[in-house]
Amino acid sequence: MVPRYSRPQMEAIWSPAERYRIWFEIEALAAEAMAGLGTIPAEAARVIRDKGAPRAAAIGDAEVARIDEIERVTRHDVIAFLTFMAEGIGPEARFMHQGMTSSDVLDTCFSVQLTRAADLLIADLDALLAALKTRAIEHRMTPTIGRSHGIHAEPSTFGLKLAGHYAEFARGRARLVAARAEVATCAISGPVGTFASVDPRVEDFVAGKLGLAVEPVSTQVIPRDRHAAFFCALAVVASSIERLATEVRHLQRSEVREAEEYFHPGQKGSSSMPHKRNPVLSENLTGLARLVRGYVVPALENVALWHERDISHSSVERVIAPDATIALDFALGRLTGMMEKLTIYPQRMAANLESLGGVVHSQKVLLALTQAGMSREESYAAVQRAAMATWEALGTPGGRNFRANLEADPTVSALLSPAALEAAMDPRRDFAHVDTVFRRVFQDA
Repeated sequence: MVPRYSRPQMEAIWSPAERYRIWFEIEALAAEAMAGLGTIPAEAARVIRDKGAPRAAAIGDAEVARIDEIERVTRHDVIAFLTFMAEGIGPEARFMHQGMTSSDVLDTCFSVQLTRAADLLIADLDALLAALKTRAIEHRMTPTIGRSHGIHAEPSTFGLKLAGHYAEFARGRARLVAARAEVATCAISGPVGTFASVDPRVEDFVAGKLGLAVEPVSTQVIPRDRHAAFFCALAVVASSIERLATEVRHLQRSEVREAEEYFHPGQKGSSSMPHKRNPVLSENLTGLARLVRGYVVPALENVALWHERDISHSSVERVIAPDATIALDFALGRLTGMMEKLTIYPQRMAANLESLGGVVHSQKVLLALTQAGMSREESYAAVQRAAMATWEALGTPGGRNFRANLEADPTVSALLSPAALEAAMDPRRDFAHVDTVFRRVFQDA
C-alpha cells in the first residue's frame, strides 16, 4: 500500500523486519519444545534463544539486505533467513527447523500477522462505533426526510439514520472477531502435515505461546478457506464504509446540503473554483472500499491448491494481506474522524422535509381514510390525486400544498374533518418509536 494510505502501526506488522522477527520466535519456540521432549539438546535451544533473540531484534534495513543477498543464491526465503541467523548463532543453529517445513514457519507467521492486524481493525471499529453512537444520540430527534430511490419518502430522524450505520458496523465487528478466531491457527506438522519428523506436542507448545489454536489437518499448509473468510469479512466492513460515505456524498450535494464534511481553515476545494467544498474524504473512502473488496476473489481462488500444497497462494497473499489490512485500517480511521467532525444542518433538513408541500405524509392520510370506511383502492386514488396535484404545481403561483388539495377533494373531506386530517399529518407520529429503536441498537441509550 502506498504511504499516503498507510498508518504506522498496521504498516509495521507487514514489514520484512517484523516478519523475520516472528519467524525467529516460531523457530525458537519450536526448538524449546523439542529440547523439552529430548529431541535436541537443551543447551542448543538456550543458545538459539540467547544469541538469536538479539540478532532478530536488531534486524533493520542492512540485515534485510543481507537476507535478500543470501536469497539471491538460495532462491529460498526461509533457507536464506536460517542461514542469516546461523551466522550469528553459531554451530547450535543446526538444531533450528528440525523436522519442520517452510510452511510451518510461513503459515504460522501469517496467522500471527493476520491476528495482529485484526486486533488493530477491531480497535478501529470500536472508535468508529463510539463516534457514530455520539452523533446518533446527539441527533436522535433531528427531523430529516427519509429517501427511497433517492426520492422523498417519509420523515425520519438523522439519529435513526446513524443508528442504522452503527448497527451495521457492529455486525461487521462481530464478523471480524469471528474471522480473527478462524485464522488464529498454528501449523508445525512437517512435510505434507503428517508429523513424521516433528512431534505434535511441538505444535501444541508453539501454538500456546503464540496465542493460536492448532490446525487440525494442515496438509503442510493451513487450509485457505480460513483466509478467504477473513478477507470476506474485511470486504463487508469496507462495503459498510462505502455505504456511509455514499450517504455523506449525497447529503453534501448542493441541491441537498443537509450535512457535509468538515471544511478546514485554509482548505481549498478546487484549483479553479474558489467556492467549491467537495466531499473528498467520502469519495476517497469509496475508492479504498473498492480496493479492499477487490481482494476477495483472489483470496477465494487461493482455496483450491494442488494436493497437499503448492505456492500459487503465496504471491497473492504477499500483496493482498498488507494492502487490504493497511487500506481498511486507514479507511476506518478516516471515517471515524469524518463522522466526529461531520457538519450537520438541521434547519436545512427541516426545509427539505417540507419542500414538497407535505406529500411525505401521504401514507398516514391513506390509512386514516381506510379506517374511516373508504376502500384501500379508493383511498389510494384520492390521496395520489392530491399528491400529484401538489407535486406538479410546486412553486407556481396557483399551487396548493398537500393538505389544501386534500381538503378540496369532496371524497376526502366527507370522511376526514380538518382536525382528523391535521392529526393524520402530525409529524410527531413519525417519531413515536425512535426511542424503541435506540434501545434496540444501543441498549443504554
